Amino acid sequence: MPSGSAASGFGGVFDLAGYEREIEDRERQSGEPGFWDDPQAAQVAMRRLGELRARVSTWQEVEGQIEDLSTLAELADQDPDLALEVASETTDLIARLDDLELQTALSGPHDASDAILVVHSGEGGVDAQDFAEMLSRMYLRWADKRGFKAELLDSTEGEEAGIKNATIELRGPNAYGLTRSEIGSHRLVRLSPFDAAHRRHTAFALVEVLPEIEGDAEIVINPDDVRVDTFRSSGAGGQHVNKTDSAVRLTHLPSGVVVTCQNERSQIQNRESAFKILRARLLERRLREEADERAKLKGDHTAAGFGNRIRSYVLHPYTQVTDHRTDLSVGDAQAVLDGALDPFVNAFLHQQIGPGQDEAKAEAGA
Repeated sequence: MPSGSAASGFGGVFDLAGYEREIEDRERQSGEPGFWDDPQAAQVAMRRLGELRARVSTWQEVEGQIEDLSTLAELADQDPDLALEVASETTDLIARLDDLELQTALSGPHDASDAILVVHSGEGGVDAQDFAEMLSRMYLRWADKRGFKAELLDSTEGEEAGIKNATIELRGPNAYGLTRSEIGSHRLVRLSPFDAAHRRHTAFALVEVLPEIEGDAEIVINPDDVRVDTFRSSGAGGQHVNKTDSAVRLTHLPSGVVVTCQNERSQIQNRESAFKILRARLLERRLREEADERAKLKGDHTAAGFGNRIRSYVLHPYTQVTDHRTDLSVGDAQAVLDGALDPFVNAFLHQQIGPGQDEAKAEAGA
């Protein structure tokens, strides 16, 4: 069987030959003089090479499984026990192919990166602030289910209940690629526990997801461009936060981006976390500007991403969570709020695969 034939046979979702050529190019570049003169860039390149080798190795293994099953299937007509074995292995192979297909939607330049997720309360007053806290809890529980390391970097409490915003760092394989499915406006419909008449209220929260980058490989921040202010933390943390100026506010003067961090007990830790968030915000800003420029050149109309309502959580008069992009609905709203997000994440990724293939085919035929 020719190299890449199995991968090509599944809708062209994996360009095995293309990845093999990229591996050859990167291996040649890694052996060139001066490759390690920029250690950070070299580490990024070597990490990419390792990812490519792992993907190609996996698909070559799948090709072998397909060939073995094809051979066994020809013999299964004469052996009922062998037919059962083929059926079982085929089911396992289909599940593995489905998982690998999802991985093709995680091939963006930053999808493998860790992520910084920010939840903002929106319209709806105290209900919106309570909803923002519900979403923060949901993401922390989802991260725990996936085996991610999650850390609350910053949060601001609401006046009566809930939070005004929260910043969460998620560390794990493809954290950004998976979590970017959550970008947008989320809506909650329920009987408000803060309304004396117990009427139905609608509240909104906004979710941002930023790719976290290592060091200054992509975003270089001039220290002279950043104003650093310190102040006393206002959140939970005991007496310590009321006695020392441990909170940090960074203002990036050229862009006007402002970042605060106050959840850590030391000013040094808050400063490190704040610079981490600032780098992510500057990268996100650059990526958005590049996307806007591409849209202008192609004549596309794109709606503002963060303003789009992507999901509704209805707790009254029935319980249902509906994703408005994929039309997926789940009746157990409490399970979703307890972190059962994978069905929505997977549906989003499946949706991303189709348009990319169509566009690639159109460009190839042009």
